[in-house]
Amino acid sequence: MGSTPGSSSTRAAGCTVLHVDMDAFFASVEVRRRPELAGTPVIVGGAGNRGVVTSATYEARRYGVHAAMPTARALRLCPTATVLPGDMALYTEVSRSVMALFRSITPLVEPLSTDEAFLDVSGSGRRLGDAAEIGEYIRARVYDEQGITCSVGVAGTKFVAKLASTHAKPDGLLVVRPPEVMGFLHPLPVGALWGVGAKTEEVLLRLGLRTVGDLAHVPVRTLQRAVGHAAGTSLHELAWGRDPRRVVPDEPEKSAGHEETFGTDVDDPVVIHRELLRLAERTAGRLRSGGWLARTVSIKVRFADFATITRSRTLDVPTDVGQDLYDTARALFDALGLDRARIRLVGVRAERLVEAGSAPRQLELGAREHGRREAELAADRAARRFGAGAVRPATLLARDGQRIR
Repeated sequence: MGSTPGSSSTRAAGCTVLHVDMDAFFASVEVRRRPELAGTPVIVGGAGNRGVVTSATYEARRYGVHAAMPTARALRLCPTATVLPGDMALYTEVSRSVMALFRSITPLVEPLSTDEAFLDVSGSGRRLGDAAEIGEYIRARVYDEQGITCSVGVAGTKFVAKLASTHAKPDGLLVVRPPEVMGFLHPLPVGALWGVGAKTEEVLLRLGLRTVGDLAHVPVRTLQRAVGHAAGTSLHELAWGRDPRRVVPDEPEKSAGHEETFGTDVDDPVVIHRELLRLAERTAGRLRSGGWLARTVSIKVRFADFATITRSRTLDVPTDVGQDLYDTARALFDALGLDRARIRLVGVRAERLVEAGSAPRQLELGAREHGRREAELAADRAARRFGAGAVRPATLLARDGQRIR
């Protein structure tokens, strides 16, 4: 693994994928606007007892401040921090400029959010050099043009490139060549693997699997029994650095989703989970009626002070199944680690849609002939005959017998 500049053509041999991630994006843009704050702890988010952190400089993060934390708690951890309200229009403008820079280098750019993207630079080498040189070029251009820093991971796969950029933070570049992948991956904690949330990590730790290397050397059938067939197979593949997913350039916006503003602010995760389920079911119904499958699921969370955050996750296999959308949306929400923050609105959106007939479906060994999708299609038929809501998950029936809207 190398992050030291060098002219050797082997520095990034076998690497064609970059993951570029802006460092503390919102907060960095604010510091650019107010240079007197450089080197000091800065928090972007709502003020007051009900405010929530949306971004923080690394000076603030050293005190334990992180996104989605109540601002009041962040200020208890870091009393000297400057709190700024944020400017989404400005952040969006900077994001568009950065993405335009990426697309001037390669047409194969897959944005993940406003501040990060994958790039496939396999066709850019003759003009700009190897993947490591392109990564350094991007870092220099972003700093010169936008006055902010970014970190770059360089690898042969998307999974390893994303981990590498995380390890390069802040303001760094890390190259992980294919022969170095095992040495890089296996010492990492199991929580570093895609798909390992808090519950899955708890299961793996109970099995004595603390590192990716521990997990890699467990028979795949043992993992499948512990966390399910699909998850066990995926974790086994990732633990050996195998990730066949290609960089998919962004397409004309195709998405479907729903959101709900609560009548009063909500801090009960049970209520929020139930609303996420309802929104996921409605979104899946729209997908099926339009003949679409979703590659990506995103959630929107708006807090009592109107601060808003979004999170998204790309699925292994496109889906139009409400339970799949809900499972992903709930995992994204739970990963925020909200400490009873009061929430005004939640939303679920299916993105990067593909035509249902054009995408392969994943078949699981031993899976039942008729599964969740068939049940949801039957519910669609019942809804067309008897009206919307004729069939719905039992969770969406309130305990007092009154139905949730």
